[in-house]
Formats: sequence, structure tokens, C-alpha cells
Amino acid sequence: MHGSSAPTAGTRPDSRPLDRPGTQVATGVAIALAITATLAIAFVHTRITAGDLSVVARALAYATVGGWLLAWLALKQEGAPVFGAANAVTLARGVLALDLLALLGSPPSAVLAWSIVALALIALVLDGVDGRVARHRGETSAFGARFDMETDALLILVLAALAWNQGKAGPWILLAGALRYVFVAAGFFLPWLAAPLPASRRRQTVCVVQIASLILCLAPFVTPPVSAAIGFAGLVALLGSFAADVARLARRARG
Repeated sequence: MHGSSAPTAGTRPDSRPLDRPGTQVATGVAIALAITATLAIAFVHTRITAGDLSVVARALAYATVGGWLLAWLALKQEGAPVFGAANAVTLARGVLALDLLALLGSPPSAVLAWSIVALALIALVLDGVDGRVARHRGETSAFGARFDMETDALLILVLAALAWNQGKAGPWILLAGALRYVFVAAGFFLPWLAAPLPASRRRQTVCVVQIASLILCLAPFVTPPVSAAIGFAGLVALLGSFAADVARLARRARG
């Protein structure tokens, strides 16, 4: 997580020119492996959801769409990005997020809740790995920064939707996942909101707090109204971070 617009931000500038055909092949192989991994995890979840094969169908659909979006994001970069170890870690987080999304709509149960928490915790831990790997291996790129940011945003949206679906919070919790997309959409109408923001430790911390609060909210041993209170606290922190960024951009626009 390396952040520029809340909830996540930052840039991983392209470090060196690379062979585009070779990079495209590597990206394609990575996407194919990610789709396979998404399906494998989904099949495991059919045991948890009493043989519900719709989980697999949803996982396949989401993984296919996600793969096309990732390929588009890679191809639209001016320089061919490395799809190395750092982006592979981010891709693993994306796989976990898509499998969590496939569980949306499944009947609540303690076993399902623990499975959701386990996958989300792994994704959260990996979120602190990809940036370090990129810097250590010299794989920093604008593609990597954007991929990381969108993966964070997707994970927050999915966890918020699961918190509502599992009865841990009201529909208001969806605002936590929608904020990033509302912010981006607003930039089309108010161009000053689309200006780049520098990396921010505050933004990175709030992103971790938001994800962690949603995971805790989803834990089987946390029940309403406590789960709702935890979710609300995370949402307030995220709203505050967005407000700080909007205020900063507004001051910059006024000159």
C-alpha cells in the first residue's frame, strides 16, 4: 500500500525500459495462474457452503473480468511494466479479494465467517509486502502503484459488502467501499480533485485501520451492536482521511 488518493495512494515510478512483448507474456501467464488459483479456492469454499457451486461460477466470472481489467491496465501504461515478484504479491491479494467477493450472498455461518477472516487477514499481511519487494528488487512502476491502489479499494469494498451481508452492520457500511469510487467519479466533474497527491503515512495508516476494522467486524465472536460500532469507527477514520485530502486539493486549486 503506497497511496495517493484515499484510501490508498502513492506512486511506484517506472525504473527502466523493458521489452514489451516479454512483459505481456509474463502478465498473461500471471493472469492465467491467478484465475486458476481463484477457482481452486472457490472449490474449497463449496465444502463450507454445503456444495454451493454458484460460488465457483461467481469466482470464475469475477476472475475473468478482473483478468481483462488487469491486462487493460498493464497495456495502457506508456512503458512496459515489470510483472515481477512485487506485482505477483499484489495479484495474490487480488485473488483473495475476488474469492471473498464470490462468497457474497452465501448464508452466514461461523465456519464461513472464519474463512472470510482468514482470507482477509492474509490479504492484509500481503499488503505490507508488495511495496517492500518492489523497492528491494527495483521493480517499482506506475503500473504497480495503480494495481496496488485498486486492489486495496476492491478489498475494502468487498469486506464492507460482506459485513452488511453477514448482518454485522447496516447498509451504511457500504460507504466505506464506495468512497474511493465516488472520489474518482467526482474528479471527472471537478478536475481539481483528480490532481495527484503525494504519498502520505496518514493515508496508508488509515487504509490499514479500515481493513483491520472490517476484518474484526466480520469475526464470528464479534456480534452486533459491537460489530457495527467497530465498522463505524473505521468509516469515520476513512471519512476524515478523505476530507483531509479534499481540503488539501481545494487549497492547491485556489492557489
